[in-house]
Amino acid sequence: MKKLASCASLTLALILAGCGSEPDGPEGGVDGAGIGTAAAQTDGYSETRNAYFGDLHIHTGNSFDAYIFNVRSKPEDVYKFALGEKVLHPSGYDIEIDGPPLDFVAATDHGAYMGILPAMDTEGTELNKLDMARDMFSDDPDKIVAAFGKVGASVRSGEPLPGAYDKGIVAKTWRSAVDAADEYYKPGTLTTFAAYEYTAVVTRPDSQDFGGGNLHRNVVFKDTAPETVFSTLDSVNPEDLWDWMDAKREDGHEVMAIPHNSNVSDGKMFDSVAYDGSPLTDAYAVQRMRNEPIVEMTQVKGTSETHPALSPNDELANFEIYELLLGSTITSKINGGFVREALANGLAIEREVGANPYKFGMIGASDTHVAGGSFTEKNYWSKVGIVDGTAERRGSVPPGGAKTWEGIARIPNAENWFSKWGASGLAGVWAEENTRESIFAAMARKETFATTGPRMKVRMFAGDYADDILSAADLLDQAYANGVPMGGALGTRTTAPDMLVWAMRDPASAPLAKVQIVKVWHDGKAQEKIWDVACSDGMEPDAATRRCADNGASVDMTNCMPSTGQGAPELKALWRDPEFDADQSAVYYVRVVENPTCRWSTWDALRNGTPPHPDLPQTIRERAYTSPIWYDAG
Repeated sequence: MKKLASCASLTLALILAGCGSEPDGPEGGVDGAGIGTAAAQTDGYSETRNAYFGDLHIHTGNSFDAYIFNVRSKPEDVYKFALGEKVLHPSGYDIEIDGPPLDFVAATDHGAYMGILPAMDTEGTELNKLDMARDMFSDDPDKIVAAFGKVGASVRSGEPLPGAYDKGIVAKTWRSAVDAADEYYKPGTLTTFAAYEYTAVVTRPDSQDFGGGNLHRNVVFKDTAPETVFSTLDSVNPEDLWDWMDAKREDGHEVMAIPHNSNVSDGKMFDSVAYDGSPLTDAYAVQRMRNEPIVEMTQVKGTSETHPALSPNDELANFEIYELLLGSTITSKINGGFVREALANGLAIEREVGANPYKFGMIGASDTHVAGGSFTEKNYWSKVGIVDGTAERRGSVPPGGAKTWEGIARIPNAENWFSKWGASGLAGVWAEENTRESIFAAMARKETFATTGPRMKVRMFAGDYADDILSAADLLDQAYANGVPMGGALGTRTTAPDMLVWAMRDPASAPLAKVQIVKVWHDGKAQEKIWDVACSDGMEPDAATRRCADNGASVDMTNCMPSTGQGAPELKALWRDPEFDADQSAVYYVRVVENPTCRWSTWDALRNGTPPHPDLPQTIRERAYTSPIWYDAG
């Protein structure tokens, strides 16, 4: 270190409730412009870039797994919510964003059967005349489950349902969604993107369970969008999606895909082989990174950074862990499902085939199905719709009006799924201005970060910096001029690069406790090490443990009020890896950790006047993650 500064019957309906140099990038892919190359168009333009917060994973009633749960919102409601307006929750109450409006947003309804269930539920349509439609909206729960199960099975198999898959309805719904994004796009105020979700799922060959591994991607268009979407009813192989995206890019539609919930992919999101089981190649790696430069690190269905089984020496690894396959009680395979391990394995794959398929950046998102995300623990209102729209239904308070958890029969869906979901997260980007061009370019070059909900800001640079840069008035100018930002790569060098970190708290959330740098590499197996590089309250990391001492921050569990006097509004550090090996390629990223606060389930219990769920964490430590910086040993 160099220097520091301061509803049980509808189980099947949950199947898809998912149900210096500039950064390098593959030639011809989604690449970002260098600093200072964009023309100023809006107020607030900055060559050293501003932090913007958004959500690129939101469902409306156009998604089959939202409409079935009484969601009736439209893409327009997503944009109204992002602007700070109230939106009606399917359970009958209003929801509105807790905090300032979002800077950028996208409605991302499932491409498969987009708009089909609303059409089935509309008298006079051909789809409404189907026997399946009568069953789907009958008063018999068994008929509903059977009808909806057919839709889920079709999406997973890629085989369209005869009569129910109306491509004209899907195209019309998609065009309406694109028009809504264009209507609400207000450069400088709200950036909107036309987008949808590609919903691939893998099942185990010997499994009789309907659950499966998540291979979903959100497909986001920068400006213009094609007339149709590519869904799992076209192909269940994500590599075919990339081919389609390459073709659309040649047609003038700039596009990227964002994988999510690798934590429940059954180890398939970051696999060591291609989809068909064949060996990975350089062409595979280049195409994947051309189309998928960033991934979701955190969202409502858990955090995908790492797992205690993968990171036994990381005391913060057991954070919002969600492990069940979609619509299932089967535990997902761990290896191949988490970001940190994938970053290390990508280095080994690059040595073998010549290109890295896992050289991605990070964002967060909500994956809400009710048109607006609940980004704060204090105001969490559900993910799906009516089945988890109250505290009792989502399992955070005792069912049936009980005042204690003792001897109470718990709700299985709440125990297995709803109570394990989190109030997360948000995407952060560093961009010159709030426009489609600037924000898309930031994501393409991976100058992005993920938060678990709070609007913490965090920057990371690596290069060659003077010891006094932390106090320099032109810190950012020097940082860009003499190094690379997060998402970037450094070539071979003989000395350890200086790593500049700057984290700022969300004034509406808890103070910062510390900033860490996570290093990963591969020497025959994935390796990792964590250093605390900036501590709150004037402390410095212990030389032996590499950790900050506990700053004493706590939470009063009778009212969820945090203690005062501990923590920091911002933390800066200039750090040099004391174990740097010029001959060993490595990846570095930053994790920022807040003081503890009450988890959403604890807030629910407090408001209900009952004890918190005995099997859920009462507090959490919100965090932010930067995209990595890669060191290439050549």
